Amino acid sequence: MKQTILITGASSGIGKETAKLFQSKGWNVIATMRNPDKEKELKQLANVLVSQLDVLDVASIQNAFKEGLQKFGNIDVLLNNAGYGAYGPLEAFSRDQVLRQFNTNVIGLLDVTKTVLPHFRKNKKGIIINISSIGGKMTFPLGSLYHGTKFAVEGISESLNYEVEQFGGQVKIVEPGMIATDFSGRSFDFSNDESMAEYQKIVGALMTAMPTMGENASPASVVAEVIFEAATDGKNQLRYTAGEDAKMLMANRNQYDDATFIGGIKSQFRL
Repeated sequence: MKQTILITGASSGIGKETAKLFQSKGWNVIATMRNPDKEKELKQLANVLVSQLDVLDVASIQNAFKEGLQKFGNIDVLLNNAGYGAYGPLEAFSRDQVLRQFNTNVIGLLDVTKTVLPHFRKNKKGIIINISSIGGKMTFPLGSLYHGTKFAVEGISESLNYEVEQFGGQVKIVEPGMIATDFSGRSFDFSNDESMAEYQKIVGALMTAMPTMGENASPASVVAEVIFEAATDGKNQLRYTAGEDAKMLMANRNQYDDATFIGGIKSQFRL
């Protein structure tokens, strides 16, 4: 019997590349997204169900889950991928923007997970793969909202793993570094208020550094390969780092104390 993966945020980037990879490996794929009417490529692939799901809408989560079960009969892996990065001075964000960042990256992930958990518990198996980031273990300037959500995903995932182990399930965390297109497209939401003069130096530093950081970005397909590894390697492994830049930065973070590592980040941004 074919295995089935349910993916959130499958319209582009990591989610779409993962959908294509799993399909090519013989899996059934429930590729969910906010606007499935716009999707063409995935709809042409065998054993792929393109379904509407907005992580901010619990009814759409439940409907997509039910539609996937009706189509394929079972779900073996959940990939919580939907999310975006809000960057900028904290003072420049409205409360609605703050809520949207946390509702999308954290509450939405929890709502999707809670929808699928009873199915996994009934089957006494199931793997939840949460897309975190190296930004869940370290920070860059002006990312207090984004990093806050990814640190939350790390804690949620690590603790939830104790629970799902009770019925034979697993939680795994994939931590990508910089991904090509993520921070130049719709996955990047930047806010600034130029009247706040005190922050403009650090805003300029981030904008100047980003093209250089992007030179080391990995294609989304690299992350998809790591996700497939996490789903199929049979290992009792919690965290998977994806991308050469991620491996280097995480090694440095683990090696140095806070002052030294943060000093290095400041130097990189010329702060």
